[in-house]
Amino acid sequence: MGMAVVFADRVDAGRRLAEQLADLAGEETVVLGLPRGGVPVAAEVALALGGALDVLVVGKIGVPGHEELALAAVADDGQLALNPGVMAAVGMTEVDVDVLARRHAAALAHRAELFRGGAPAVPIEGRTAVLVDDGMATGATMRVAVDVVRGRGPKELVVAVPVASPEACAAVAETADRIVCLTAPAHFRAVGTWYDDFSQVPDATVREILADARSHDAGQTQ
Repeated sequence: MGMAVVFADRVDAGRRLAEQLADLAGEETVVLGLPRGGVPVAAEVALALGGALDVLVVGKIGVPGHEELALAAVADDGQLALNPGVMAAVGMTEVDVDVLARRHAAALAHRAELFRGGAPAVPIEGRTAVLVDDGMATGATMRVAVDVVRGRGPKELVVAVPVASPEACAAVAETADRIVCLTAPAHFRAVGTWYDDFSQVPDATVREILADARSHDAGQTQ
């Protein structure tokens, strides 16, 4: 593969990612950024494809006292993606998980509402959903996101990231319909290694990006 790619910043990464997704151009595409770092990348992809931009806030629900064991994933709309193997192993029912999830979902919903400035989520059903992050180290968060978005009934579910560990690409490829990893360096170390500028993305920036995309979409549809 030669030298691994290094991106100037998330905007550069998003533009380069969009080139590999050009076949998805059109209104039927919804680009979902994982907060916070995935949103600036997703914004460039949505802009290039002429698709809608939204944010997807997801969380893992761990076994109480053993949080590293994921019972389920929950999204900002309260939607659950259960992990039956772990549930069975620890003897927890769907009802038990539901109780834990509700607490967690309320916090996620609040966060999503702040990001969206109170605007509704972009509907995904029957459309092509492109899940974007600024990189994947283990792919665990992205797999959670895929499970959750799958439940919203997209026509096609695509995962697109500028950089990922080869393991993460392989793991996510098992669950997504299509995956685009621009570079999967063997000596991965950390996502930030592959960016010249990997400064933190503040919540306020996420809000601005989403508000800009909404006003841009409104201008197009009028």
